[in-house]
Amino acid sequence: MGRQFIKPLAAASLTGMIILLLGGALVTKTDSGDGCGTSWPLCHGQLIPANITFELIVEFSHRIVTAIVTLFVLCLIILCWKHMTEIPERKALSVLAIGFLIVQSTIGALNVVFGQSDFILALHFGISLLSFSSVLLLTLLIFNVDQRFYNKNEPVDPRIIRHTTGVTIYSFGVVYTGALVRHTESGMICPAWPFCNKITYFTPSNFYEWVQMGHRYAAGILFLWIFYIMIMAVRTCKNQPVLYYGWILAFFLIFLQIVSGALTVFTELNIILALLHTLFITCLFGLLSFFVFLFFQKQHENRKCGKTRKQDMVHKLPTENIKKLS
Repeated sequence: MGRQFIKPLAAASLTGMIILLLGGALVTKTDSGDGCGTSWPLCHGQLIPANITFELIVEFSHRIVTAIVTLFVLCLIILCWKHMTEIPERKALSVLAIGFLIVQSTIGALNVVFGQSDFILALHFGISLLSFSSVLLLTLLIFNVDQRFYNKNEPVDPRIIRHTTGVTIYSFGVVYTGALVRHTESGMICPAWPFCNKITYFTPSNFYEWVQMGHRYAAGILFLWIFYIMIMAVRTCKNQPVLYYGWILAFFLIFLQIVSGALTVFTELNIILALLHTLFITCLFGLLSFFVFLFFQKQHENRKCGKTRKQDMVHKLPTENIKKLS
């Protein structure tokens, strides 16, 4: 396999990661985690199970997809390390992608065999998102998206950089609260929206209501925060199409995320809406991760340029002044 296979393999790996995330959500939504009993990686201790059930199909299919996607990502990493030497970030992103993929698979396997608390299981989706974002960033670098659409010489408002970093970290917390809602089966504990019910508007009365309403409050803050950053980007990033249109897209995604969440409640956990809810937050987190990566990349290059200028100045100075500058 040579360099010509890298782009198709990157696209296939990214597509596979999205399918993997949606498959994991489907396992949780359909309560199929025990579909294969306590056996892993086999199903009920068999390569081809005898008694086929819907839950078994969902769980076993998710395991097969995980194995295939892991193989794709591993092949992509090997080819990138060998052929894409012009991308220095490929090594770190490759390690993160395969590392998080192994961690999330391990958590899933341990849950099947030994069982885990809901708080640990809620990390499963978040870690999968980190692996997806690593594959996404690697894919975007392979297709030169950062060089085609982002002007590194154009200054960016420092407030946008700070808020982007903050909102990305915060969004991971919101993702965790959403996963906790699924794993604690708190999805329908509050039949109304946006408040829990007509009796307790703002103050939940039990643990499950706190989980559900905590997620809604956290998502509401995320919505307002992204809206604020979008306004700043529209005003100050007209010469940066990636940031200008990217933040508009981010607001559109969080809007769809809120709407799909509300409709999921109104339709009593409709599976299609629930999967769309997962898809929107996956795309949003990937987009935010791309913004953070662009800013990190620019700051890293600025530091390198600063060191180069300092070295040039040192070479031009008389010998007796070098010690003073250093």
